[in-house]
Amino acid sequence: AQDGWFRPITGLFHSIMTRSGGFSTVDIHEMNGSTLLVMDMLMFVGGGSASTAGGIKVTTLAVLFIAAFAEARGDHDMQAFDRRIPSDVLRLAVSVVLWGATIVATATVALLHLTKEPLDFVLFDVISAFATSGLSTGLTATLDDPGKLILAATMWAGRVGTVTLAAALAASQRAQL
Repeated sequence: AQDGWFRPITGLFHSIMTRSGGFSTVDIHEMNGSTLLVMDMLMFVGGGSASTAGGIKVTTLAVLFIAAFAEARGDHDMQAFDRRIPSDVLRLAVSVVLWGATIVATATVALLHLTKEPLDFVLFDVISAFATSGLSTGLTATLDDPGKLILAATMWAGRVGTVTLAAALAASQRAQL
């Protein structure tokens, strides 16, 4: 039973560790489903674009929010800090998020079928693999070889796949220019 100032510090520590640290001072298997969901979201987004953290990156999410606000205001152009953001950047952001969501969804369905474990644990471990954050509910340790291969492929796709997709789309844009 944690009390006093220890609880907020533990929460802050774990929210930071979802980015890529992989450290945990609390048994993740014992966490509430809502806590796991918030940690899922933090891991999926990941860190900054120049960091070694996995995930879709904070800047990708920021571009999507800027686009949503521009649409809500009825603006034709996206702007941040008095600079126009090209529509190609939005297309790239949408592609990265859809690619990431597809990887996570496919691996989650496959592992749910293989393991018959609860969705919140399977989803947590799959997103952790996608974002290469190193956290686990304990499910990963109990997986057989096909399950381990699915998570390994998810790690590879999450680490290399989104970067490759972004580079390929950027290269095709340069070729058009």
